[in-house]
Amino acid sequence: MANGPFSDRLIGSFESLSEQFQLAARYIIDHPHDVALLSMRDQARLAGVQPSTMTRLAKFFGLSGYDEIRGMYAEAVRSGDVGFAGKAGAQALDQKRKGDHGLAREILRAEAAEIGRLAESAQLDAIVSTARRLAIAQQVFCVGLRSSHSIAWHLHYILSMIGEKSILLDAMGGIGSDMMTRATRDDVLFAASVSPYTRATVEIAEYAQRKKIPIVAITDSEVAPLARIADDVVLVQTKSPSFFHTMTPAFAVAEVLGALVAGRNADATRESLLKFDAHLSNLNTHLKSKTAPRKASVSARGHNGSALED
Repeated sequence: MANGPFSDRLIGSFESLSEQFQLAARYIIDHPHDVALLSMRDQARLAGVQPSTMTRLAKFFGLSGYDEIRGMYAEAVRSGDVGFAGKAGAQALDQKRKGDHGLAREILRAEAAEIGRLAESAQLDAIVSTARRLAIAQQVFCVGLRSSHSIAWHLHYILSMIGEKSILLDAMGGIGSDMMTRATRDDVLFAASVSPYTRATVEIAEYAQRKKIPIVAITDSEVAPLARIADDVVLVQTKSPSFFHTMTPAFAVAEVLGALVAGRNADATRESLLKFDAHLSNLNTHLKSKTAPRKASVSARGHNGSALED
């Protein structure tokens, strides 16, 4: 997400702010475009605080009031300094439902816009830097729980196809984090977590930080727990017109990371994939035909529905 004109000050002071101020600050950091367009009352509601909190936050930083912050962001929008996140932001939360077709259309358009935003230069820089760190690691420990599990699992699956260096820290049996005892500074922890953040994922990342193991993360805010300790971070939006936050952008990033890692180790990737293909063939894993067998026609069936014999 492109930084707003006040983001650096908020991020620098974030840890020292009260809980209510942190909620307000996080909204400003994550939704710079909405700061310019929405009323203070609407922003406070979306941030989960009282309107007076927005005013007090502005005065805490020596400003006359919240309108001064809104003025900064309005000028930034006019000058093109703040990125526009499409339709996947706060306005989508307020829209009236337009029926099944309308809601489906809004969800898909919001997700498509966010994936398109990931192709902007700043986000591409973060993705490429993350992929490079993954590619040079001896082992990659992947962790993601609850809604983020699919992200970690998908990257792990891709990496397991192209080599033997990926380890999934699954929570089955309660021993998911035990494999981290093997991790060294030559390895990397890949962690995925979005709000509401899963405690175990953050604790595993904090453990890696204490052991000075490099951390790369997919998360949803510059002030998210993972973002504040990771060496490389890819930020994704999760807001959706649906009641459930979208994981589609994060899933797309995992696929891109897997592809970039594969391309950076082309010879080893090809050798591993040849073995992988042979393994799948030996187990007869996939259907040979891409089409389903043709059903018997009605005229070829008996009265009870079974096919007639010759």
